[in-house]
Amino acid sequence: MIPLTLIFLLSLLFSPSSPASVSISLGPQTLSKSGDSVTIQWSGIDSPSKLDWLGIYSPPNSSDDHFIGYLFTSSSPTWQSGSGSISIPLVNLRSNYEFRIFRWIESEVDHSRQDQDHNPLPGTKHLLAKSGELSFEPGRGPEQVHLAFTDHEDEMRVMFVTHDGKESFVKYGLSEDRMDQSVGTRVVRYEREHMCDSPANHSVGWRDPGYIHDGVMQNLKKGNRYYYKVGSKSGGWSIAYSFVSRNEDSDETIAFLFGDMGTATPYSTFLRTQEESISTMKWINRDIEALGDKPAFISHIGDISYARGYSWLWDNFFTQIEPVASKLPYHVCIGNHEYNWPLQPWKPDWASYGTDGGGECGVPYSLKFNMPGNSTELTGTHAPATRNLYYSFDMGSVHFVYISTETNFLSGSNQYNFIKHDLELVDRKKTPFVVVQGHRPMYTTSYEYRDAALRKRMLEHLEPLLVKYKVTLALWGHVHRYERFCPVNNFTCGSMGLNGEDWEAFPVHIVIGMGGQDWQPIWQPRADHPTDPIYPQPMWSMYRGGEFGYTRLVATKEKLTLSYVGNHDGEVHDMVEILASGQVLSGGGGAVARGEVVESMFSWFVKGASVLVLGAFVGYILGFVSHAMKNSASRKNWTPVKTET
Repeated sequence: MIPLTLIFLLSLLFSPSSPASVSISLGPQTLSKSGDSVTIQWSGIDSPSKLDWLGIYSPPNSSDDHFIGYLFTSSSPTWQSGSGSISIPLVNLRSNYEFRIFRWIESEVDHSRQDQDHNPLPGTKHLLAKSGELSFEPGRGPEQVHLAFTDHEDEMRVMFVTHDGKESFVKYGLSEDRMDQSVGTRVVRYEREHMCDSPANHSVGWRDPGYIHDGVMQNLKKGNRYYYKVGSKSGGWSIAYSFVSRNEDSDETIAFLFGDMGTATPYSTFLRTQEESISTMKWINRDIEALGDKPAFISHIGDISYARGYSWLWDNFFTQIEPVASKLPYHVCIGNHEYNWPLQPWKPDWASYGTDGGGECGVPYSLKFNMPGNSTELTGTHAPATRNLYYSFDMGSVHFVYISTETNFLSGSNQYNFIKHDLELVDRKKTPFVVVQGHRPMYTTSYEYRDAALRKRMLEHLEPLLVKYKVTLALWGHVHRYERFCPVNNFTCGSMGLNGEDWEAFPVHIVIGMGGQDWQPIWQPRADHPTDPIYPQPMWSMYRGGEFGYTRLVATKEKLTLSYVGNHDGEVHDMVEILASGQVLSGGGGAVARGEVVESMFSWFVKGASVLVLGAFVGYILGFVSHAMKNSASRKNWTPVKTET
C-alpha cells in the first residue's frame, strides 16, 4: 500500500494548478528607460479561466495584495491554450519589478474589497507562478525632467529625479555640441512619515519617491533656443533637451492651458486612470513643434496626477509629460486631489473639502514642483508646509495669476492680500491682459451642488477684485468639461459693444477641466424638473462642451485669442477674442457659441506640422496609446461606476 504522505506529495507535483507547472519568462530582462516595454510570457496553465490574472509588483518583495497593477491573462489572444503573452511599457520606479500569476475562483470573489469603480480587486489566494526580476539599466541618467519659470525672466528652472540623490548638474548652452555652462542642483526628498494618512503612508500606496533635483539655468539671452542635459559623470547623463527662453521685449504670448488631466497606465490598478490624457499630450506636442523658436508654456490648473496616495502614479505622470514638459515650462496650481484631507488646517464647514488627496496632504505636489513666488501654508502635521499655492508672472503681453481654491482666500487672508496687491500693481501698458487661474470654478452650470457654498464665497470675496481690476480671463478646472461664459459680473452679462452701445470690461470666465479625467457631472437641471434629461443653457453660458481637450492662448499687445481644441480631431471648436481694452470681439453668441467648429490662424499654422509630428511622436506616449487599447480590452469584465470629481 502506498503511504498517504507519498500520495499527497505526488498530487502536489502533478496538480495542474501547482506553481511548478506554470512558468513565466521576461523579454528583455533589463529595460533601458521609462516607457520601454517588456513582454511577459507564460505557459502551463491548466484549465485557464477568465479570472486568471497577472500581477505587477515593484519592489519584488511586495506582498501579494500590494501590486502596482494587474491584467487578466484573457487579454492575450492565446490565453485559452494555457499559454500567452502580454507586452506593456513600464516606468522606472528605482526598484526592480516582478510578475505573478494567480488563479482567482469566482466563489472567492470578495465584494468588500473593491477598486474605485466598485469592481472587486482580484484575489491572491492561489499563486500559480512568479517571474524572475526585471531591472533598469544603471547609468542612464535622471528621469522625469520638467521645466518651470522662476521669478527672473533670464532664468529657467529644471527639475528631475534620481534614485540616490548624489550630486548632479545641469549643463546648458546655445548649441547641442557646446553646453559650456553648468549649475549644480538642490536635492529634496519626502518620506513615508511625511504623508498624513493611508493609502499614501501605507505599504499599499507608498513607494520610494527617489530624490528630487532642482537646478536653475541663469543669465539666459532673450528668446534664444538653449540646449541642456542633466545628470552626472557617475550617475550618467540624460539625453539632450532644448527650450526657448523668455523674451521680455516680445509682445507675443503663447500658452496651452487645461485642468484635471491625470495620467494613463497600461494596466488596471486601485484607482481609475485617465487614458484620455494621452491624446491631450499628443495634440499639445503637435502644437509645440509648430511653434518653431517661439517661447510658450503649459498651464495645468489643479488635479495634476490623480495619484491620490498611490505613489507610482506620480512617476507615471511625470514620465508621460516629459516629452512636452522638457520643452516648455510646466506650471501648476493646487487642486482638491493634491491637497484635501480632514487633517488639513483649512476645512471650513461650508466647503466640500474631504478625502480627495488620498493622505498626501499636498506633500508630493509641493516638492515635485517649484513655482515662482514663496507662498506656503502649514499642513497642521509634521509634514513640510504646502507650497506652490499662489503666484504670478509676466509672459509677453499677459500677466498670469495662479490662486489656490483649497486654502484660505477670504478677505483678510494672506492669499486675498496677495491677489489684491498683485492686481493693483499690474502695469497694463506692459501687460494689457490679465489671466487669473484656479482650480474650483467661480461660475459653472454643471450640477456641482457640493461646491455651491464655496462658489458663493468666491463670488463674495474674489469676484469684486476681478471686476475692479478688470481681469481679462478667469480660467477654472474641477468640472471636467469646457464652458465659456459671457463677460460677467454677479451673473449679469455685460454688453460687448458690438453694435455701438456702451460696454464694460467684465472678466470672461471659462471652465477648462477637460484635460483627461473621465468623470462627467450632468449640467444643471431645471429646478421644477430635476430628473428630466433637459439642461437649459442660461444666458450667461455661451458655449458648453463635453469633449476632452485643452485651450490655446495666443496674445499680442492688441488682442488675446483663446481657442478650445478637441482631442478627437485636434481642431478648434470654440474661440473667444478680447481686445486690450477688455472688449470682447467674438465668441459672445451666434454660430461660435452654438458649437460650430472655429478655425483660427494658429489652427491653420499647426496643420502643416501635424502630419510630421503625429508620425514622430514616439516612445512612451505612443506606447501607452497601443497598450491602453489592450488595457481597455482586459477590463471588459468590469463596468466603471464613475463617482469622483
